Amino acid sequence: MWQWENATAGAVAGFATVASVHPLDVVRTRFQVYDGRGSNLPTYKNTVNAILTIARMEGLRGLYAGFYPAVLGSTVSWGLYFFFYGRAKQRYSDYGKKNLTPTLHLASAAEAGALVCFCTNPVWLVKTRMQLQNPLHQAQPYSGLYDAFRTILREEGFAALYKGIVPGLMLQVSHGAIQFTVYEELRKVIANSRYKGTRVDAQSSGELLNSVDYAVLGGSSKIAAMLLTYPFQVIRARLQQRPGNDGTPRYMDSFHVLKETARFEGIRGFYRGITPNLLKNVPAASITFVVYENVLKLLKLTRQKE
Repeated sequence: MWQWENATAGAVAGFATVASVHPLDVVRTRFQVYDGRGSNLPTYKNTVNAILTIARMEGLRGLYAGFYPAVLGSTVSWGLYFFFYGRAKQRYSDYGKKNLTPTLHLASAAEAGALVCFCTNPVWLVKTRMQLQNPLHQAQPYSGLYDAFRTILREEGFAALYKGIVPGLMLQVSHGAIQFTVYEELRKVIANSRYKGTRVDAQSSGELLNSVDYAVLGGSSKIAAMLLTYPFQVIRARLQQRPGNDGTPRYMDSFHVLKETARFEGIRGFYRGITPNLLKNVPAASITFVVYENVLKLLKLTRQKE
């Protein structure tokens, strides 16, 4: 009954999230691809230094590089994710006739993550490349979202839009599954502890919590998912870099990234950019779930009044 409300609430939440923390996303992406072995990126000491350096060298435009594909990708991703996730939960619960187990929450989130990944990988590839454009970049920069898609299709072909799809799938499925499972289980725990003596399920718990609860739940579930799945983000970002002027990509496939990163950087290389990522995603997740739950309540209330 509420599938379009789920999609709308997810899309609004995604836009609010991107608009508020995008500069940290730019910094994270640049840290992720910097391997210290010849790069078209400036060297940054830390997150604050990166923000200040980008602001000084590139201005506000640099801090918001790739903003349009980020807005498009996040809005579409969250909208589709909540839609697919809601549909999967309904199906697995036999349309509300039985409570979902943690395993079924995991399956619902994993299914939604895989579907979203196939739909949005081209947008994330363009976002990554636009965020890496800077004064040291030798290739002709993309002038915008449309020019990026057109140039990639002309120079590299359709398959290039799906570079990084393997780690992307691993990331989407595992990250979303962990985050939403932790979120749903913690939500029931908090609701049950607050209303002792009353058995609260996943459906009714949403009506018993407030925005502070959603912020804590969103941030906590994001940290858990992020720490376990962050290496997939680094692998995907490195695969999605623009090829050199001779058309040769820096990394050929996921195994090449794994081998080279482990050889030259060790385990630390797989967690490059984790600080700006935490600063970006923990409050972002809180914002997302607060906006999502409250927009969903508003839409349901409006529907009921009709």
